[in-house]
Formats: sequence, structure tokens, C-alpha cells
Amino acid sequence: MSTIFTKIAAGEIPSYKVAENEEFYAFLDINPLAKGHTLVIPRHVEDDYIFHLDETTYEGLWAFARKVAKAIGNAIPCKRVGVAVLGMEVPHTHIHLVPLNTESDLDFRKKKLELDKEEFGRIAESIASEYAKL
Repeated sequence: MSTIFTKIAAGEIPSYKVAENEEFYAFLDINPLAKGHTLVIPRHVEDDYIFHLDETTYEGLWAFARKVAKAIGNAIPCKRVGVAVLGMEVPHTHIHLVPLNTESDLDFRKKKLELDKEEFGRIAESIASEYAKL
């Protein structure tokens, strides 16, 4: 049984892709805490707990996320890009990368932003463009 994130990475469900390679996929969170809030996933491993990943996938995921975070920081005005690994809402390992200006920007209890398709598209394109430069 495929998770929703596996279907997104396979192109079966639309997403606002910001980066990808053979092993990993990064796309905008559709319920973002901040503009540029991105999810990073392994394409082929659906385990819901990051510490269950084999070492190669685990290290590759973090290396990929680091590059995506640099692209986000270059594309989105922020003091830094925060990281969270919760894994409670979708049973597929994923890393949240969230542009931050204050610590409270990483509070998952706060109201999520509501962005239109055009804005999501512009943000994704901007991050993808920065990713391509790295």
C-alpha cells in the first residue's frame, strides 16, 4: 500500500515540487507554517519513523535536505531554516524545513497559512531555481 507521499513523489498526485533526485523528493507543504515550508521524503522507503531508515538512506536524506534548506534560505527571506521531524500525520518519513524569523514560527499548533495556487507555484519555482544553482 502506497502512502500519499509515495504517490506525490511518483507524480500520481500533484505537488509543488522544489527538488528531486532518484532517491529523494522535496515539495511544498500545502498547509504551511510559513511561505516556503517544504517536506523532504525518501522516494522508495515508506517507513514512518526516520530512525528505522537504513544508514545509507538516512544519511542521504539529510544531505538532500541540507541542500534543499540552503535553496529555501536563498529563495525566502528568513533568519534561518528550521527543521522538524514529527512523522505523526503521514506514515512516511519526512523532514519539515520551515523558514524562520522567530522560534515561534516552528509552532505546529498555530494557524496555517492559506496560499493560492499561483503563490504556491511562485514559491516552488523560486526554491527550485535556487536549488539548481547549488
